[in-house]
Amino acid sequence: MAIATRQPNAPADIQVGDRVRALREAMDLSLRGLAERSGVSAQMLSQVERGETSPTLAVAARIAAGLELTLSQLLRLDEGGAVTVVRATERLRGGATERGHRYDVLTPPLPGQRAEVSLHVLEPDAATGGAGDPPIHEPGARETAVVAAGSLTLVCDGVAHQLGEGDAVTFDADLPHHFENNSGADARFYAVIAAGLRRS
Repeated sequence: MAIATRQPNAPADIQVGDRVRALREAMDLSLRGLAERSGVSAQMLSQVERGETSPTLAVAARIAAGLELTLSQLLRLDEGGAVTVVRATERLRGGATERGHRYDVLTPPLPGQRAEVSLHVLEPDAATGGAGDPPIHEPGARETAVVAAGSLTLVCDGVAHQLGEGDAVTFDADLPHHFENNSGADARFYAVIAAGLRRS
């Protein structure tokens, strides 16, 4: 059974193809890489992405699995719209408050999303990277941090970098790293983590 009975290049087919291509590229996968993960040939994937064919439900489900999604997520059958608001009271919260570190995740857990934005607060003499904090990120991940208030020290791969209010830093987040607050006031910073990017 096909997803749609429209002729090739019909709008619905193009949208599905565009979605597959966007998700594949966000995961930094080649057509061959997605073919290996999904069991769908690279030629078929190319035709789907160009809107030249509408895959059967079985093929679409295999493509979705290769993209680490459910079929409904791939086809956006279970989404309420193109805009998702995360209310201040709905944020995912974490950190080790007993050690002076807390954070809120500001982005929603949408399927296929490859970036996360979080707001961190470090109390004086506190540091990230201990028990209760997230582990080192997946290979190829990069992180950008922006200091919103106070001052911080980023220690990445054994090298310290001093950061003041308004400073931004980008680094390979799969290397050992942590932030320290050696000042006498709370420090606040935003962190943006982009997963799975290959180093050039």
